[in-house]
Amino acid sequence: MGALPVFRWHLAPDGYATRRQLRARDLRPGGQDVAAQLERPRRRRGPLVAHLYRVDLAKPVRPMTPAKWAALAKANTARRTCPHCRRDAGYVIPPSLDMCVPCAYPEPSNSPGSR
Repeated sequence: MGALPVFRWHLAPDGYATRRQLRARDLRPGGQDVAAQLERPRRRRGPLVAHLYRVDLAKPVRPMTPAKWAALAKANTARRTCPHCRRDAGYVIPPSLDMCVPCAYPEPSNSPGSR
């Protein structure tokens, strides 16, 4: 196997795309090897490198199955459920708190003797 072709940033020929560019077209690399590289020079460090894949060898993205949708819904529900009070917070629980905001910062009690 020879060396990969290297192109300068924004100068890759048609027919090549990065993973993100393939995904924007509803494609995936489909098991193909990296076909080329893009390099963007930087002043004090090595160049930024992006891998390119051939668009003609790319395959369509696999569709979501009902089982995958169900697993995704279950995972998102688990991320919204507070482990402390076991309620659905309505938002993803921040990992920094590891519990919903009302559990992390409870309201001070308003007892009749305290002012």
